[in-house]
Amino acid sequence: MDSHPARWWRTLEADDLGRPRVECQLCPRFCHIPEGQRGFCFVRANEGGRLVLTTWGRSSGLCIDPIEKKPLNHFLPGSAVLSLGTAGCNLGCKFCQNHEISKSRAVDTIAQQASPDQIVQRAIQTNCKSLAYTYNDPVIWAEYAIDIAKAAREAGLKSVAVTAGYMCDEPRREFYQHMDAANVDLKGFSDKFYRSLTQTSLAPVLETLEYLVNNTRVWVEVTNLIIPGHNDDPDEIARMCDWYVEHLSPDVPLHFTAFHPDFRMMDTPGTSHGLLRLARSLAQRAGIRYVYTGNIRDEAGQSTCCSTCGDIVIGRDGYRITSYRLTGELGNRCASCGAQFPGVFDSSGQPGDWGPRRLPVLA
Repeated sequence: MDSHPARWWRTLEADDLGRPRVECQLCPRFCHIPEGQRGFCFVRANEGGRLVLTTWGRSSGLCIDPIEKKPLNHFLPGSAVLSLGTAGCNLGCKFCQNHEISKSRAVDTIAQQASPDQIVQRAIQTNCKSLAYTYNDPVIWAEYAIDIAKAAREAGLKSVAVTAGYMCDEPRREFYQHMDAANVDLKGFSDKFYRSLTQTSLAPVLETLEYLVNNTRVWVEVTNLIIPGHNDDPDEIARMCDWYVEHLSPDVPLHFTAFHPDFRMMDTPGTSHGLLRLARSLAQRAGIRYVYTGNIRDEAGQSTCCSTCGDIVIGRDGYRITSYRLTGELGNRCASCGAQFPGVFDSSGQPGDWGPRRLPVLA
């Protein structure tokens, strides 16, 4: 499909060669883009003095995943979600685990065409409960994600953003009007980490998290990928958890996930199980009620317990649900003690049965 008009930009004075320039105001990079050039993310370009999105209507692939893979543990557990991404990224993470997509320059031209209506129809045909905008950050293709989300909502489907949260205020407010859930990567808790390993800064991410939790009805869960030697200091993790309880909520689930060597950090060792469990205990000690471990086999760290009585309400082995004990009119009460449980659940009181499968599909 042809380039699509972009939003959130302004015209600048021409450069020294007389070429018209624009400033992209979608994320805090505020890229100044001469005519014929692209921003840092590679997918937002200046064409004839106007900003365009070059990946509208193009997907790098559609795939059905378990919702727990996003990861979301309190949002329609066990259900199937149709995942899609495009190309490019507004972060420069040295540890990117999707770098074939986020850093590729070829995907932009070979991605399959997929209109919002086509994507929604595929989700319906495959019995997915929701759509996930993931693989690369949907922030940079916000116009496309919003159009898909609008079509999804009309069809009774929910939308999930999997994002690093690096976004400006105005587009953030509009983007999340159309989202039902989000998993936000809080990659570390120091500006040094963000600048050296992601080429961004921490403050906008914290602003996104506070906005989502305190000013929207979007269901939010947070992921922290622990990288040995970079963001694994127990004091830093403890400070992050204290901030989390004070500025977000102890009911917002937190996922500590294991790093595996990738991209430009192949020499960095993987995260040990012991380190993940230490981080989980620090978070629980700080008062966060729902703390999970990921990218490892850990039934205790992946199952969900009632914060009131301590009983397991959702047992998990990887992405497979082994037990489910939520009841009530909205399907959100502990079967043991009746306490209300935070999240979005099926009112039938039953989880989905998708399991751990990953199934690529065509648009």
